[in-house]
Order: sequence, then structure tokens, then C-alpha cells
Amino acid sequence: MKFVQIIDFETERLEEMEQLMREMGQRNAGREGGPTHRTLLQDRDNPRRHLALLEFESYEEAMRNSDDPETTRMAERLGALCVGERVYTNCDLLRTDELK
Repeated sequence: MKFVQIIDFETERLEEMEQLMREMGQRNAGREGGPTHRTLLQDRDNPRRHLALLEFESYEEAMRNSDDPETTRMAERLGALCVGERVYTNCDLLRTDELK
């Protein structure tokens, strides 16, 4: 079953965060076990607030990725760019539909 982790955070330094994510994506290109999709949302009522949705092939893959020291270092670097604490929500992906 696919797994999605939602990270709720606030930042005033989104451009720096995006640059770090691009760098990590380049380093991890072709590596198995990382996220398969990433979606970034911005709260229209609070522009500092964002939701990052990271999709993995499974919960187990996400936990292996979470245990990777490189992931830990990246999370620390991203956390330093946040205002306040991040909130993590772990979800099983039950269904996704394309609506037209």
C-alpha cells in the first residue's frame, strides 16, 4: 500500500528550502526507496504556512528513507529554515482519482 507523509510547516525562507530539495533530488536521482512524488501546498490565508506531501511506495520504504543519515541531515537543514515546529501526519493512501 502506498504511503503519504504530510509535513505542515511555516517558513519565510521557502526559496532556500526549495533549493535544498532540488539538491537532494539531484543527489538521490535513481536511488530506490525515496519519495516517488512530492507536492507542495501554500495556505492562501497564511502565506508562511505550507504542507508538503511526500508519497512513497510503502510505509516500510518511508521508514527506511527516514532512517537514512542523509535524510536526517536534510531534515535538520530544512528545519533550521522553519518558523516553529513542524507537524508530521502519516497516512496510508487508500485511493487517488483523476477527475475531469
